[in-house]
Amino acid sequence: MRKLKILDLFCCQGGAGVGYSLAGFDVVGVDIVPQPKYPFQFHCADALSFDLSEFDAVHASPPCQRYSNLTPEQSKKNHPDLISSVREKLISSGLPYVIENVAGAKRELLNPVMLCGSMFGLRTRRHRFFECSFPVVAPCVCDHSVMPLLVTTASKASRSLRASMGIKPKSVQNAVQAYGINWMNFSGLKEAIPPAYTEYIGKQLRAHVLCAERLPNIKEARLAAYNSAK
Repeated sequence: MRKLKILDLFCCQGGAGVGYSLAGFDVVGVDIVPQPKYPFQFHCADALSFDLSEFDAVHASPPCQRYSNLTPEQSKKNHPDLISSVREKLISSGLPYVIENVAGAKRELLNPVMLCGSMFGLRTRRHRFFECSFPVVAPCVCDHSVMPLLVTTASKASRSLRASMGIKPKSVQNAVQAYGINWMNFSGLKEAIPPAYTEYIGKQLRAHVLCAERLPNIKEARLAAYNSAK
C-alpha cells in the first residue's frame, strides 16, 4: 500500500502534521514564518501560492486571530480573513481537504465537525472545528467532568480556583498531558492542534483517498463481469 502525501498549510510547529503522520501520511509543511521546530519537511513560503500538484490531500489552518475570543473585538478587523481564499484554492485543486479553525470561525466553515481533547483522553477542552471535504463525525460527545490542565492561558478566576486545589495554574510542562505534545515551545503551544485530532481525521481521510483510488477498478471489474455474463 503506497504512502499517501499530505500538505500541511499554515503549519506552525506541527501539531496537525504529527497527527497526520500517526495516521500514515508523509507530511510536508508550509508556513510564511520559519518554523525550526517543525518535525517534517518544511517550506517557508506563502500557503496561498504553494503548488499542490504533488500531494494526495491538503490540511490548512489559516490564522485564527480574526475569530479568536482572545483577540479584542476592535482589533479583529486588523487580522486577515483567509478561510474563503483557502477554500477556493483547495476546491480548485480537486484534492480532498481539511480546513481547521477556532470556535469563533464556526460560521465561516462549511458543516464543520467539532473535536475536543476530552474525546481523546487529553486534559484539555481545546475545541477546534474542521471543515472536511469527506465524511467525518466526532467519535463521541465532550466530557468536561475532569478539570483541564492549562498550558499557555489562564484567567484570574481560573488561577485562583486551581491554586485553592493545589493545581499548577499554567505551565508548558502540562502540554504532554493536555495536548499530547512534547516538542513545542510556548509560542507554538498557544495555537497548537493536539495531534490526536488530526490522527483521528487523518485515518478517515486515508480511507477516503484509498477508496476513491480503488473505485475505478471496482467499476471496471463490475463491467467486465456484466459483459461476460451476457
